[in-house]
Amino acid sequence: MKRREMILKGLGAAALAVLSKPLLAADAAIAKLAKSKDQWRKLLTDDQFNILFEEGTEYPNSSPLLHEKRQGKFICAACYLPLFDTSTKYESGTGWPSFFDSLPHSVETKADRSLFMLRTEYHCSRCGGHHGHVFDDGPPPTGKRYCNNGVALLFVPKDQALPALRS
Repeated sequence: MKRREMILKGLGAAALAVLSKPLLAADAAIAKLAKSKDQWRKLLTDDQFNILFEEGTEYPNSSPLLHEKRQGKFICAACYLPLFDTSTKYESGTGWPSFFDSLPHSVETKADRSLFMLRTEYHCSRCGGHHGHVFDDGPPPTGKRYCNNGVALLFVPKDQALPALRS
């Protein structure tokens, strides 16, 4: 009986682990941060505000982050949520910092029909700040290119602590 009991308990634990996976994924969603445009305007530079909350675009090749090669994280310049790891950054030749993957739950997307074409815009999942567009012409393993406005990001080197999320 002890062996049967042990097997049943093991199967029960395995079933619980498998069934709880979707619940864990749903629980990992990022809590939203709501601020008015006036509140963001007081916290950000004019360029950061224009890109993050007016959906502007910086000039290509204008961001120092384009050539950032140190290990670390790229965080949202508005709320400080980590969005990208340097292990996913690559040179796309576009003039904007590009990544082939984002950190889990860090960005959300929506359709962008401006400029007479359909593109996929992505924004910070916490504060809603606009970061750029995602395209299906990136390298393996995802085939994605997250084309980011550098001014919408801050870089935190691996040997430095990430700043606390803005509240």
